[in-house]
Amino acid sequence: MKRFSIILALCPLLANAQNLKEFERKVTEFTLPNGLHFTVCERHEAPVISFHTYVNAGAVDDPEGKTGLAHMFEHMAFKGTPTIGTKNWALEKKALEEVERAYDVLEAARNEERNKPDADRTRIPQLEAALKAAIEKASSYVEPNLYPRIIEESGGVGLNAGTAEDSTEYFYNLPENKMELWFLLESARFLHPVFRDFYKERDVVREERRMRTESDPQGKLMETFQATAIMAHPYRRPPVGWASDIENLRMGDAEAFFNKYYVPGNINIAIVGDVKPAEVRRLAEKYFGPIAKKPLPSPVVTVEPPQDGPKMAQVESPSQPIEFIGYKRPDQHDKDDAVFDVISGILSSGRTGLLYRELVRDQKLALAAGADAAFPGTKYPGLFLFYLVPSLGKTLPENEKAFYGVIDRLRKDPIDAQTLARVKTKTRANLIRQLDSNSGLARLLTSAYANYGDWRKIFTDLEDVEKVTAQDVQRVANQYFTDKSRTSGFLFQGAQK
Repeated sequence: MKRFSIILALCPLLANAQNLKEFERKVTEFTLPNGLHFTVCERHEAPVISFHTYVNAGAVDDPEGKTGLAHMFEHMAFKGTPTIGTKNWALEKKALEEVERAYDVLEAARNEERNKPDADRTRIPQLEAALKAAIEKASSYVEPNLYPRIIEESGGVGLNAGTAEDSTEYFYNLPENKMELWFLLESARFLHPVFRDFYKERDVVREERRMRTESDPQGKLMETFQATAIMAHPYRRPPVGWASDIENLRMGDAEAFFNKYYVPGNINIAIVGDVKPAEVRRLAEKYFGPIAKKPLPSPVVTVEPPQDGPKMAQVESPSQPIEFIGYKRPDQHDKDDAVFDVISGILSSGRTGLLYRELVRDQKLALAAGADAAFPGTKYPGLFLFYLVPSLGKTLPENEKAFYGVIDRLRKDPIDAQTLARVKTKTRANLIRQLDSNSGLARLLTSAYANYGDWRKIFTDLEDVEKVTAQDVQRVANQYFTDKSRTSGFLFQGAQK
């Protein structure tokens, strides 16, 4: 979550104390006895409602050796329930159990073959065929895509989900008169999940990795860069998972992940639109109340050790050269968090950003140059990321030299007041436009609550942003943009780099 984005986007509400009070009066929140939290915002301009479910668990929580599991369960969450998505649940349930038994036998045979040189190697193909037959039998009881089809046929739009390093989020919009349908469907997939077609979906995820990473030079570079820059913390791993881990995920793994992380106290939901808070609470108690209260999962305990010198990752490819440069930075709770976002705006805010003006417009060295203030996540310490894409006929070393010149000036010379003001104004204007939709506000409300425990943090953070000075920018740039904490990643053609 970009905290700076949230608070600047909501600045107009703070320009007048009365407006802030009016906004707060539109927001109602409550927590069910099982720990599931709801934030409700009334917007009666149109008879539509946006729903956003935020699970405070993502790829960073994947067990070792089972990367991609959080993403895998996201796919499973659309497969339905014992009553939605099946032609005959009793028979399907037995067939799913048979799939697991067949897989257990196959896995045992594979382990025996690895551990015993004289093991019978003719059994594996037979067991693989038996597993495939069991999977097909279980699939014969499936009513494909019934869960999302019900939503779409009921006027639902924007149905989607996403797994990031720190979270998994589910969201869509419905007409106001279909609100109870959302409560029924959303609660059912968390109260009674069914892991149908798990191994077919696992193949889909494996193909997704092949397309987005293994066949994409930039995706391959990002994965290599991330694993180089971050040595110990789970942020080093790709959200989609490592190939061999994906290929060996079992249905029981997804079930265990769900039982550990999809507990009510680890989930919060925002509902924004033409709603009555009292009705929302009644339906929440009816549909989500039966979910049992469970202990919260433990946070990641691995702490990234200090970096003692520059690192480098290189991937050779005949494609367009590109470079990533990352500097270690603290997490979102650090006192300088707002300063990092202001720096990002100074360096990378479209055509007015210093990197664009220097490298793209003036020196014509780059096709693109920009920054991400918090990569790959914000819950734990990560990176301040830069990217450079050379123009035709220009090289990565030429771009590097110009880039480091910009960073050196940022460290040595206080940024002028006009630039600082322009960055804040432009960021505010851009993000106000993004928050016109109910869905945008719902997303921000859940993210703010998950990360800070109170959606009001989006307002209290404003004071920190407004206090950011040129001296703060210079101080933070000197403290964190150092050779010692830098990792560079190159996508290059042959001997160019």
